[in-house]
Amino acid sequence: MNVNDIDRLKFSFRNALIGIKTAYKSQKNLRLHIVIGFFVIFLGVFLKVSIVEWLILLLTILMVVITEMFNTALEFTVDLFSTEYSKQAKKAKDISAAGVLVTAIFAIFIGIIIFLPKLLSLILFIYR
Repeated sequence: MNVNDIDRLKFSFRNALIGIKTAYKSQKNLRLHIVIGFFVIFLGVFLKVSIVEWLILLLTILMVVITEMFNTALEFTVDLFSTEYSKQAKKAKDISAAGVLVTAIFAIFIGIIIFLPKLLSLILFIYR
């Protein structure tokens, strides 16, 4: 790896970090997904989930965050090319948002499958 390759790599990482910052600052839903992700991590620690469950939870959180970021990128791109209202632009944005919704619903199901039995056991243990 020469100096030019390292410089390009630094440039790429810097741009990626700027992208994360831009998405985080501009997207309320992304911030909400991140807060929920931290709550899920806290719950996983509290309920002592297994290593396999951790992998599933972390990949699911990542999937939701990445989907939201792709949605954001698509919205910015559509806005760049569509300054006036467009049915096609609306369809693109709606479909992208639907992808986030489907991913979030999937994440909720994963959370229920992993956490519900543990929460029920805890509740039964407390009220015995």
